[in-house]
This record gives sequence, C-alpha cells and structure tokens, in this order.
Amino acid sequence: MKQQFCLINDNVKRNVVNFIQSLPVDHRSPLIIEAREESRTDKQNRLMWPLLKDLGDQVVWHGEKLEPAEWKDLITVLVSQMQNPEREQKSAPGINGGRVYFGVRTSQSSKRYMVEVIEAIYWFGNEHNVKFSEKSSSRIAWAQEWRASHAQSAR
Repeated sequence: MKQQFCLINDNVKRNVVNFIQSLPVDHRSPLIIEAREESRTDKQNRLMWPLLKDLGDQVVWHGEKLEPAEWKDLITVLVSQMQNPEREQKSAPGINGGRVYFGVRTSQSSKRYMVEVIEAIYWFGNEHNVKFSEKSSSRIAWAQEWRASHAQSAR
C-alpha cells in the first residue's frame, strides 16, 4: 500500500489526518509515514543539462575539459558544501588506486535543491566567462522565477 498527498491546502491536510487515523496499528509490521518536500521532476532534471553542457563546452578545469555528468558531480558537491560547510566531502580509495569523491544524486533532490544547483552552475559559469546558450538562459530564468515565487510564499 502506498498513498501520497500533496499538501497544498487545508482540505488536503484534513484528508491526510483522516487517512492516518484510518490506518491499522501493527507493532510487528509498522507503517512508515513520511513528510518531505516534493522531489524534482524529470522536467526539472532536464533543466540543468543544457547549462552543464555549456560548462563542458567552454570551461577548461585544471587543464581538462569535463563532460556534463562530471560537471554535475562538481556542482552538486559545491551546493552540498554551501548548504553544510562543516560536513567534509565524502570520498574513498579507488578500487584501482586514486581517490573517488562522491557527488549527489539529484533523482531524489527537492525542487529547492535543484534551483540551488542551477543557480550554482550559473554563478560558476559567469565566474568563468561562459556564454550560456539560449536554451540555458530559459533554465536560469525558470530557477530565478521559482526562487522568487517561493520566497514570497515563505513570508
């Protein structure tokens, strides 16, 4: 059994409470109830790839051109470090030597996190004189609009 509610108004909130009250209680097989911010959609995931491609096409990082997926690892680590500066970046020795650093999987990320990723790509690109494509510019505009609309609703 799986039930999801998108908490957008008081009526939905009442439905959630009624649903929870109707659930059976079983100490041998307890149910898990989770409340979390809505995770990003496939559409939102697609928003970041043109930006990452622009970085890959235009930025040489420590003498190397990186692929969009490699830029994603660098940027998501940056965002995670900005969110929690005290937390050390997780890494492990590579199986064949070297060191492996772990980025963040964005598949379970919140919309807010994805906005921060897109804004970090934009900031980094501007710092490195990236000329963002028209496709990328629309993604940046989406992130800025999303942040502005959610900043107003948080007040």
